[in-house]
Amino acid sequence: MLAADINMLKCAADANCQFHAPYREWLDRQHQRPDAWYITWVIRSATAALLAAVAPAAPARADNLTITIAIDAATGRHAISPLIYGVAFGAPADLTQLGVPLNRSGGNSESMYNWLLNATNLGQDWYFESYPSTSAAPGGDGDTFIRQSKSAGAAPMLTIPMIGWVAKLGPNRAILPSFSVAKYGAQCQVDPYLADAGDGIHTDCSTDIVDNNPDDANQPDTPAAEQAWVKHLVATWGGAAKGGLRHYIMDNEPSIWFSTHRDVHPVGPHATEIRDKVIHTSRAVKAIDSAAKVVAPEEWGWEGYLYSGYDQQYAAQHGYSYYPDRTTEQNGVDYIPWLLKSWKAAGHPVDVLSVHFYPQGGEYSEDTSTAMQLLRNRSTRQLWDPTYVSESWINAVVELIPRLQGWVHDFYYAGTPVAVTEYNWGAENAINGATAQADILGIFGRYGLNMATRWTVPAATTPTYKAMQIYRNYDGRHSAFGDTAITAVVPNPDNLSAFAAIRSSDGAMTVMVINKVLTGATPVTLKLANFAASGTAQVYRLTAANVIARLPNRAWSNGKLGDTEPPQSITLYVLPK
Repeated sequence: MLAADINMLKCAADANCQFHAPYREWLDRQHQRPDAWYITWVIRSATAALLAAVAPAAPARADNLTITIAIDAATGRHAISPLIYGVAFGAPADLTQLGVPLNRSGGNSESMYNWLLNATNLGQDWYFESYPSTSAAPGGDGDTFIRQSKSAGAAPMLTIPMIGWVAKLGPNRAILPSFSVAKYGAQCQVDPYLADAGDGIHTDCSTDIVDNNPDDANQPDTPAAEQAWVKHLVATWGGAAKGGLRHYIMDNEPSIWFSTHRDVHPVGPHATEIRDKVIHTSRAVKAIDSAAKVVAPEEWGWEGYLYSGYDQQYAAQHGYSYYPDRTTEQNGVDYIPWLLKSWKAAGHPVDVLSVHFYPQGGEYSEDTSTAMQLLRNRSTRQLWDPTYVSESWINAVVELIPRLQGWVHDFYYAGTPVAVTEYNWGAENAINGATAQADILGIFGRYGLNMATRWTVPAATTPTYKAMQIYRNYDGRHSAFGDTAITAVVPNPDNLSAFAAIRSSDGAMTVMVINKVLTGATPVTLKLANFAASGTAQVYRLTAANVIARLPNRAWSNGKLGDTEPPQSITLYVLPK
């Protein structure tokens, strides 16, 4: 769980909570790149930003050309998994309002959660400090998370540590630092609220302290110790087959432990280490609950798909000229495919293939410059497009969802569910972030992603929150986008994207039209095939006014519905059967 000093867990899930100052900064520092190659990332990102600034922009007009959206209710049909609408650390009120079916407890601190002490070490995110939760009850944070998730109708997911260490506390549940200033000397920065907790970097602010004792703030952990937590969870909530916890996540972003948790794991893990730890921990979980679903490997992003932690660290230190694990242990095979092949040989220890993905061109920020807004409009293509080259240091075709689906088909068991358990395109307070979020949810449904949990829940006052709501509770009565995808084709999804689905409960067609252009209204024609030729549609629209507005009904005839979309808007059409 997230460290919960001064009710941090509740604070994180409450949009109205005033964050404890250290915790606010901890949130801000999530997902920083590992120190060994952070400078490289900064250079690459700056280059990408310059390229984006000079990239040709979509024409801005007072009135844009008419767009025809070709919709066919008889083609492209497949079920849309409701689990793609998940979040991380959702509070009950938000889970209910957004109709969230899946709630994840994850993040860097989960790697070090000591369920017996109900405490965690925050790692690099906050001065490598072991923090107590408010409650001393064993497993208290996990139980609270499950209870709150279930109360709002969301299925919880919990993270099981595999790193081999968990937090320990001082007398009277006192905070313990991994890099004590008294023990290791002056450091680059110290916790402004705990002067003895340093950042583990010498005063030159470039050289890590490498001789620390991991026992200072942590204690050894084993799969058997984690199995005891599983026993507690099953005893408290029942097994997965009887409504208990169903999804067990195998740690968090293990290939970069050498950065996020370098106080206990300063060397990047070899591919064999992660292979074996997942196997052993999965067996420990399933020995207690055979119906449980194991989720792995939870890798952080692009390099974590292709290279082991050892290779990422080694290559950064040696000019990216050699990758030892890939050459020797993996026989030239990419890291995640190699894991899948190894796990298949071990007898199916993993039930869901999971990764994290954050765009690397600066989109995951509050930057709303024109260049960045246009980049956000384009870069969601990384989730699906075999022709789109990432406009970031990645500089390659990502094609994330088809890539993962291909990997499970080719290297593991065809049909294994695929999950993106962390993602975020930034600009939550802006309509540009909202259109990106709506586009992402549509892409997840169209391309058959099985599960997704956004990091984290936007504030309820933001357009991005409402972009999620328009899919799951657009009218305040929990009416939702359809659950059977159908074909919807547009000429240029960088300017305007559209997604369509049939709702099984009443046979209605739902069409989500996302107008991404920054200026100018866009006339559209919904051209309908294999559906009612005429009727009257309900219309709901989100714009920069930040309200999901119910607009007057709109009639269609001869299989065509015409309308005009404002710039940067999300419009849902509900066409009765």
